Amino acid sequence: MLSKIYSSGVFGIDGFQVTVECSAWDRIPKFELVGLPDTAVKEAKGRVQSACENSGFVFPALDILINLAPADVKKEGTVFDLAILLSILQCDGIVPRELDFFDKCIIGELSLSGEVRAVSGVLPMVISARDLGMREVFVPQDNANEASMVSGITVYGVSTLRQLVCHFRGEELMTPTEPSYDKVDLSYHEDMADFSDVCGQLRAKRAMEIAAAGGHNILMIGPPGTGKSMLAKRLPSILPDMSFEEALETTKIHSVAGNLRAGLVTERPFRSPHHNVSMPGLIGGGAHPRPGEISLAHNGVLFLDELPEFSKTVTEGLRQPLEDGVVTVTRAAAKITYPSKFMLVCAMNPCRCGYFGDPVKQCTCTPAAAAKYLDKLSGPLLDRIDIEIELPSVSYSELSGKGKRGEPSREIRKRVNAARAFANKRLSCAGDKPGVLNANMPVEMMRRHCVLTEAAEKLMKNAFESLGLSARGHDRVLRVARTIADLDESAVIDEDHIAEAIMYRSLDRKYWKRG
Repeated sequence: MLSKIYSSGVFGIDGFQVTVECSAWDRIPKFELVGLPDTAVKEAKGRVQSACENSGFVFPALDILINLAPADVKKEGTVFDLAILLSILQCDGIVPRELDFFDKCIIGELSLSGEVRAVSGVLPMVISARDLGMREVFVPQDNANEASMVSGITVYGVSTLRQLVCHFRGEELMTPTEPSYDKVDLSYHEDMADFSDVCGQLRAKRAMEIAAAGGHNILMIGPPGTGKSMLAKRLPSILPDMSFEEALETTKIHSVAGNLRAGLVTERPFRSPHHNVSMPGLIGGGAHPRPGEISLAHNGVLFLDELPEFSKTVTEGLRQPLEDGVVTVTRAAAKITYPSKFMLVCAMNPCRCGYFGDPVKQCTCTPAAAAKYLDKLSGPLLDRIDIEIELPSVSYSELSGKGKRGEPSREIRKRVNAARAFANKRLSCAGDKPGVLNANMPVEMMRRHCVLTEAAEKLMKNAFESLGLSARGHDRVLRVARTIADLDESAVIDEDHIAEAIMYRSLDRKYWKRG
């Protein structure tokens, strides 16, 4: 007796088809599972036997051999439980043997009682099944909303093993989950933290607006209590809405990571790991590789508060992902690539005590201690940060509401959207693909779009020599100036745009070269 059921696994953030083949013979009972299963897959033998008995079925006394094909790819997790037991029941005739599963994909973990539990990575698995021509997919009920985001395939949410068996027997047909991919609301959410909550700091808000418009990385430096964290947490409120493709890709990552709580991720992620985060926790990896914080922040914001407190080894690991937009995790058994296009937002005190250069409180750090504190940040990492902004202490009048308060996020967001629309129009007119952020603009594209006036060219040359900018630093200034010009809807970069962009690199001399 032979049965073949189709399931799915995950590699990186993409699904792949797994064929569960069951061969059973009427001889001394035995249960063997092959096809490079990991420990969790091997332990399915105990789960499926108990689930079968507790669901009111007799587990067949047969010599059972289960093969998970392709046999040369390692299978991980509990996602194959349901398909394994279903193939055994079909061999025994409990599920009709004549039923063909060629267009059905079965996904789910079994409890000992026969309940079907949620699993990680359902979204990429369902997308893979759809792309391979499957017409129906059966997933745990708790994953049904997630799976229903995929168009072109019928989704069934399964609560128990018995429910699924009755469906295939034709005794009590299940109702498909209503599709939700056409009901996704990707519009601005009014309940997000708003920029109007931040008192004062108009220059910093301007810098955040520029960063949002061009997708630039930004570093905020200032004494404790100046609003650095408040500004960072409100950055998502001025970023443009995600497209459906961005939302789907972001959701795939969170699905694989196992921290998806609802359907599609509709807000840009904001990740703020603690400074004791490990390298695998930030970059990704582990014994069973999983996405790190930089991938969970894909299409959103990664906020590193108290940047010098992070391990230098960990922060140096950001250099390649910031350049390439992807991170590759290499292990003995596999090499997995995760997307990692994110805005890096960093905040830090200017020294250990936090008051270097403060006009009110005196810094208690020795010059050597202050230099050691800043030495934790390497030049190559700082070169990848486009905007550096210093935040002064907030005055009493600003805190009491007597000073000028900032605009609400919705107004800033309008300008950000207008700047991105102008940039896309500029790209289209030059024959380039729209959607490329200024922060990620390649060098050959910069030559076409970063056209400077004569006065701007002269100012740029003087700044390059006086600030001692690297080639990467020079390009960063140009990219920021291009974003400022987009906010002004200017086709060329003039002197004022360059001057403001240079201002966001002027802290190089005050902090990094002060010793």
